[in-house]
Amino acid sequence: MELWAIWLIIGIILFVVEMLTLTFYLLWLGIGAFVAVVVALLFPDLIIIQTISGCFVAILLTIFTKPLTQQIRNSKGFKDVIDELVGKQGVVIEEIPEGKYGIVRIGNETWTASSHEYLPQGQMVIVTHRGNTIIEVQKWGGVS
Repeated sequence: MELWAIWLIIGIILFVVEMLTLTFYLLWLGIGAFVAVVVALLFPDLIIIQTISGCFVAILLTIFTKPLTQQIRNSKGFKDVIDELVGKQGVVIEEIPEGKYGIVRIGNETWTASSHEYLPQGQMVIVTHRGNTIIEVQKWGGVS
């Protein structure tokens, strides 16, 4: 298999995972992989140059977009969609052992969730806190 094809597969995988995680870190790595595809097409035998150019672009994007995203997050009226989850009601679709992870459905979405107590499948819950991809829930109706 040609190197450009391997870089392309890596880039596509990073983009797909990025869509599932809702962060921007893998997006920049994916763009770096696509830059490596172009370099691999121009210089098929120089894997070091392909790797360095992909890493360079990913690092530049990470460095220069961090202040921009921070500025957007701090702007007046900005509200992160994930923050709106706090206070919403959901249902446990995969049990949540105490201190471990399970799956919760909130509206039409499923989320990985943790809890300070055991929550069986079918238990109604409320979101009390959110991380980047994992939410914290408790029984609907208060803490036991």
